[in-house]
Amino acid sequence: MITAAVILGLLLLAPAIWFQSDLLSGYVRNIPWFLNTKHSLDTSSCPGYTLSSLSETYSGLTAQLSLSGNACNAFGHDIANLTIDVKYETETRLHVNIFDTDQRQFIIPESVIKRPESPSASYAQSSDLEFNYDASPFAFWITRRSEAHGTPIFDTRDHSVPFVFEDRYLQVASILPLDTNIYGLGEVVSSSGFRRDMGSNGSDGTIQTMWTRDDADPLDENIYGSHPVYMEHRFDEKTQKSQSHGVFLLSAAGADILLSTPPGAKNSRIEYRLLGGTLDFYFFSGPTPQKVIEQYGAVVGLPGWQPAWAFGFQLCRWGYHNIDETRETVRRMREASVPLEVIWNDIDLYHDVRDFTTDPTSFPGDEMRAFIRELKSNHQHYIPILDGAIAHQVNDTDVYDPYTSGVEKGVFIMNPDGSEHIGQVWPGFTVFPDWFGEHTQAWWTDALTNWSQHGVEFSGIWLDMNEASSFCEGSCGTGANLSDSKLPFLLPGAPGNPISGYPECYNSTVSGPSGNITVDGISTHACDDGYQPKVKRRVFSVESGADADEPPYSIHNGNGKLSARGLASNGVHAGGLTELDVHNLWGMMSSKATHVAMGSILPGERQFMISRATFPSSGRYTGHWLGDNFSLWQYMHYDIQGILQFQIFQVPFVGADTCGFIGNTDEELCNRWMQLSAFAPFYRNHNIKAAIGQEPYRWDSVASASRNAMAIRYALLPYWYTLFANASTIGTPPVRALFFEFPDEPELFAVDRQFLVGRDILVTPVLTPGAESVDGIFPGRNSVIWRDWYTHGIVDTNSGSYTTLAAPLGHINVHIREGSAILLHAQPAYTIAETREGPYSLLISLSAEGRAFGTAYIDDGISSPPGPNKILTFSVLDGQARIHADGPFDVAQKLQEIAVLGVGRKPTKVLLEGKATKNWMYIERTQELIANGVDGDLNRPLSLVWL
Repeated sequence: MITAAVILGLLLLAPAIWFQSDLLSGYVRNIPWFLNTKHSLDTSSCPGYTLSSLSETYSGLTAQLSLSGNACNAFGHDIANLTIDVKYETETRLHVNIFDTDQRQFIIPESVIKRPESPSASYAQSSDLEFNYDASPFAFWITRRSEAHGTPIFDTRDHSVPFVFEDRYLQVASILPLDTNIYGLGEVVSSSGFRRDMGSNGSDGTIQTMWTRDDADPLDENIYGSHPVYMEHRFDEKTQKSQSHGVFLLSAAGADILLSTPPGAKNSRIEYRLLGGTLDFYFFSGPTPQKVIEQYGAVVGLPGWQPAWAFGFQLCRWGYHNIDETRETVRRMREASVPLEVIWNDIDLYHDVRDFTTDPTSFPGDEMRAFIRELKSNHQHYIPILDGAIAHQVNDTDVYDPYTSGVEKGVFIMNPDGSEHIGQVWPGFTVFPDWFGEHTQAWWTDALTNWSQHGVEFSGIWLDMNEASSFCEGSCGTGANLSDSKLPFLLPGAPGNPISGYPECYNSTVSGPSGNITVDGISTHACDDGYQPKVKRRVFSVESGADADEPPYSIHNGNGKLSARGLASNGVHAGGLTELDVHNLWGMMSSKATHVAMGSILPGERQFMISRATFPSSGRYTGHWLGDNFSLWQYMHYDIQGILQFQIFQVPFVGADTCGFIGNTDEELCNRWMQLSAFAPFYRNHNIKAAIGQEPYRWDSVASASRNAMAIRYALLPYWYTLFANASTIGTPPVRALFFEFPDEPELFAVDRQFLVGRDILVTPVLTPGAESVDGIFPGRNSVIWRDWYTHGIVDTNSGSYTTLAAPLGHINVHIREGSAILLHAQPAYTIAETREGPYSLLISLSAEGRAFGTAYIDDGISSPPGPNKILTFSVLDGQARIHADGPFDVAQKLQEIAVLGVGRKPTKVLLEGKATKNWMYIERTQELIANGVDGDLNRPLSLVWL
């Protein structure tokens, strides 16, 4: 859903939507942008702390910290007495928790995020990580036990940044190797790429602000999610080997996290500046990227199980004005033979734009019920939107049960004086659920249940505006005329706010004012040659916290004041908690509450949910879409970065609004984007009200490209499904940056225009207009064989450098890694259910040594908790392919075909289950052996031998 800020921006920028480059961005009077605030950041007079009273414990140690001198009270009041608790929780995880001894600071309750169980054994001597400290001035550093003289992975001995612990300001910094590789810290759309900017070589560095807010995918600013976790990847030039580790600060506090390299420094630095809470650090030893992510998942919780149908293509727009338009879209998708699994409705669905309603004229309840049941009969699904704010009654005659019952149960956030905290969202003045309230869960479950019983029989839920977002500042509705529901801006398409700008690179002089923006050949582009994306870097204007409800230190919130377009930071939650302390938790807690509610509405089924706001542990309950992106080429690149970020955050089911949300797309951009997103976990096309339609059937070339890409996606469904089963059981990321799999190849550390699906599928999309080829790097430095998905031929690659690949419009490059064995659906169909009913095939890509290995996880695709399953193991060696089956689930579908790539010569004989078979062929050009008519039962062992 679009934000108020973007709508106001559209008014100013119409008719064209462009980003303006700003040569002065990042600097004001030569002050680096990450230091640009209107108040002093000088904490040099802060005394630090002294450690005493240390005692060893079963799992580590505990000690006291006391102020070493006079309090500096830089941005609050220094806390004199602290406690440090160090636990070696596993051989790969070290927990360092520094908190106020009186425990008055906010700590995230166990009821919100459950911590790992206390260790049952002592790992103090066997842990790969080791805690070290100086007593005065207190500092600590973490080393690897295996590297006696190695560089610490975290080191607070840089006393130029004093250790500060105040009620409203905490500060700690760690020394890092110069220009190291940092990934994570989000959510962010980063102009510097997936690898974060460390500030070396004259660049600005990075400031990542942790304050969830509603803004349309701006560059380098805080947006919808708060994830204070990073992975660092270090490469040793001497040994040519690498190691990864992770650092997680479990804190909901608003914060700035800075990555910088002071001029002339021999080291880089990460600095934390928090608006309260405690310093609750977890360190993960890795040593591989995959292990770091898995170890993080063991702390915050592993991703929830996705239903099989969630991997199908999904379609939405803001602007399906009624049920007839929605139904017609479903019909036209089928008419064009473009698979459609899920249809969504945006806020058009609502009556008076109120949650838990349907418009009686446009979306009458009885017709909605009939429509959704018709979808279900065709193995399709329906998802509605659910906004975070609840409409306030406008007068005494207004009837709206979610509000009145919520008041009765006391479930809304309040002002300090006991009045309702009233903001402004789509229905006008609104109130906001308090997820800490005793009765909020039951009230929320009742509202969702009533909605589902009155026609909206949803298969999943879309949570939007749950940062929480408000169009005004703080409790703007207090004392206001509540009957005035007029919004402070014009909706897209309203008189005065047309979405009339031509798409990026569209040359209207050559192509004419086409209402469908159809590109007839690349010559119609205005920027075929030397295309450069239009980007905007932010310029900070941060006001100091002068108001009573604003903290003295102002984090670099993109909106300025914390309450701007959000709730007042002094809003009161149950138990006396304040919005300042718990703001960043709101989106995750709304996801958790909805997950619980859906468990009672759809018992025994996996809950499908997509949320905009996220926090550590959100992945247990929800997936995520990357917000209100733009119909610009550069945002395809940002799409990949966002997907890779959220693999680290353990929210792996993620994707962007395909073809872009804001502005008008065109044929070529949508063609390329529909293919790219076919290799993202979450695959949805969604666009803004009043823009041209961008459903894939609107252009023949886009429909064709979509069908081709979806055929690959649906064929790969067993592979996707297995990757997500692994994510839900051990936390392995399904989508991977190239260096995740090839960690010792430095040329891959900044690559984020390509990605891997699992370990075996390499995707190299076109991300620029007018291109007929694309440059891609093939990991492995020629020691790994890569085969083309379409032709099965071996790619002639350049070791450690880029290879140019043909990429005509409608083609996305996909390659298969050697040594892989991938179970496929042999006959991709229109829906996931129909596809799963068909037979399987097995694709084997042999290594140079003639080896391959793979697994597949199969179950019923919907049961929660997961019921019986079958795990298939594929192993290939010395001309023998063997399938081992384990588990009670009965696989009804047969294995139809086995294709083996890399068989060096034509076999003289092929044996299936020990018996000679004639149902095979050999393609010499691709060294491919194909055994067809296998009719294999996947519930028992199976073998194929070639001689």
